[in-house]
Amino acid sequence: MEKVTYNDPWKTQEGGNHYKNFKIQPADFIHANNIPYLEGNVIKYICRHRTKGGLQDLRKAQHYIELLIDLEYRNQLAGE
Repeated sequence: MEKVTYNDPWKTQEGGNHYKNFKIQPADFIHANNIPYLEGNVIKYICRHRTKGGLQDLRKAQHYIELLIDLEYRNQLAGE
């Protein structure tokens, strides 16, 4: 049987190092707290805006918040 090599994915990062300086990586925090997809993306983009995408990352976070508001509170907003 072929030996499989394990590379710890938490020790490497694809596409930059914008999460490496956090005490807890956003993906680890999101997974450990069972945070759903939309909320997880908000956390991810908020955490990295200073070290990667700047204003664009904040706009992405805002977009995911707007999606979440629409999905979770559409009926409530329609009644305003």
